[in-house]
Amino acid sequence: MSLVSSPYRTHTCGQLTLSDVGQTVRLSGWIHRKRDHGNLVFIDLRDHYGITQCVVEQNSQSFITAEGLRNETVITLTGNVVKRDSEAVNSKMATGEIEVVIQEIIIQSVAETLPLQVNANTEFPEETRLTYRFLDLRREKLHNNIVLRSKIIASIRRRMIEQGFMEFQTPILTSSSPEGARDFLVPSRMHPGQFYALPQAPQQFKQLLMVSGFDRYFQIAPCFRDEDARADRSPGEFYQLDFEMSFVTQEDVFAAIEPVLTGVFNEFADSRTVSPYPYPRVTYHDAMLKYGCDKPDLRNPLIITDVSEVFKDSDFGIFAKAVASGSVVRAIPAPKASTQPRSFFDKLNSWAQDLGMPGLGYIVFEAGEAKGPIAKFLDAARINQLKQLTNTQDGDAVFFVCDKEDKAVKFAGQVRTKVGQELDLIEKNTFKFCWVVDFPMFEYNEDTKKIDFSHNPFSMPQGGLDALNNQDPLTIKAYQYDIVCNGIELSSGAIRNHLPEVMYKAFAIAGYPKEEVETRFGGLLNAFKFGAPPHGGCAPGIDRIVMLLADEPNLREIIAFPLNQQAQDLLMQAPSPIDAERLKELHIQVKLPPKAASAA
Repeated sequence: MSLVSSPYRTHTCGQLTLSDVGQTVRLSGWIHRKRDHGNLVFIDLRDHYGITQCVVEQNSQSFITAEGLRNETVITLTGNVVKRDSEAVNSKMATGEIEVVIQEIIIQSVAETLPLQVNANTEFPEETRLTYRFLDLRREKLHNNIVLRSKIIASIRRRMIEQGFMEFQTPILTSSSPEGARDFLVPSRMHPGQFYALPQAPQQFKQLLMVSGFDRYFQIAPCFRDEDARADRSPGEFYQLDFEMSFVTQEDVFAAIEPVLTGVFNEFADSRTVSPYPYPRVTYHDAMLKYGCDKPDLRNPLIITDVSEVFKDSDFGIFAKAVASGSVVRAIPAPKASTQPRSFFDKLNSWAQDLGMPGLGYIVFEAGEAKGPIAKFLDAARINQLKQLTNTQDGDAVFFVCDKEDKAVKFAGQVRTKVGQELDLIEKNTFKFCWVVDFPMFEYNEDTKKIDFSHNPFSMPQGGLDALNNQDPLTIKAYQYDIVCNGIELSSGAIRNHLPEVMYKAFAIAGYPKEEVETRFGGLLNAFKFGAPPHGGCAPGIDRIVMLLADEPNLREIIAFPLNQQAQDLLMQAPSPIDAERLKELHIQVKLPPKAASAA
């Protein structure tokens, strides 16, 4: 075979098979691994597509060159494809039945001594990995994760277009918006003392697109929030599948996105099961009561129940007094836990104390009796009531949480997860979706002692203006909803408030006077005055979708160039100081806090 005109390759390093035996080929890539056998040097050559084993013999003019090569040096080689001996076949490699006998080696770029090994799964410190991210990205697992991310996004795009959505881009430089986090601000050179904000989400713009007459919009939208790092969210930016629809109800939104998510997850599930749509609907109230959080993991079969009535006026004084003073008692079942040794219960009690709780009370049902430190304080009627409420029977146990409701909810949710893990009850190799619906429109902020929006200020309250005028704000529900998968919130969404009078009233309840609403949201408010369709949407997080499908607990493993936990880009040295001349141009004077000034 004559080589094609490319000076670098006729084939990729993942392409050659037995059908290519006898051909002269040219490959380019990085030296993944080199093995010197004295009279033979083996080179595993790697590119984006795979690895090919190459060999240079002692009598070759390229032998001395090969001996001196370092791992990760970039080379181009020319050679003949030969069949491997049967004992040398590597079934784990796509190219494992052949090798290339090298005739010529051209060095394209020499690699210095490596700060981290590319060809090993050795763990390296985060600082090293992020400082040399270009090397980290060459490692097989991380490289494959980034490829998976690309494929997932391509699949999402295709499926959204098939659902009739059109992709539009919304501005990056915009105005500040109360989305619940700090904005990243950008100073304006042309307008001294004024600032743009990077969008926390394209919320107002996607609503304006609906008012503009576009029926179904989507984009893979970058969002920017100046908040602390979390395992499932970058401290600087993240991406979401942002979409909006006109003339829709909540159910219409669900029906549009469920096939997209189910299709994507089925495509990349890799033998894991995916719950079919329509997804179960769980009200916010039931989520907090039954699962102890608004992100229920349905893989865990345990259901929390309120058993305050069982302990009200009972002989168990601690709980009885607490219930009388407004606390609640929540019960978490532990199926078949009676077979567990005493150490199982002691371990959970110690775990609760480590979390700052007084402990974890329990009752064990065994041989028709109720046993444990609390059981003797409850009569037979209360024990039967308890078993009925918790749906427990002989062989099971029940753990108890007693506290003010907000604290009891959180801790009961933690206990549910812990017990599910300890008893190995959490279903494996599956993705379970649900919608959490009927979020409260408002909440009381204990710090500011005022009513705030609880979720999204642009949502339509259930009951509309009548509810805002006549109901206790803390009892008003909104057409707001979250998609949750395996206990991870993938997105929040809502049917939007498209009526100016409803918008004025909702913001007034949250403490925003009419003038401030017009100043901050003038563009959106003005648009609503010229005919706005009922509309709604959602925004599933791309990063969290990829994390689930890649089975990675940290987003660092599915983003090409993430910031570290301190919101720094160690590779590009950002953030960094700006010289005085640039600051003068922007009409900015930097005044550092004392600690930062002394460190400068």
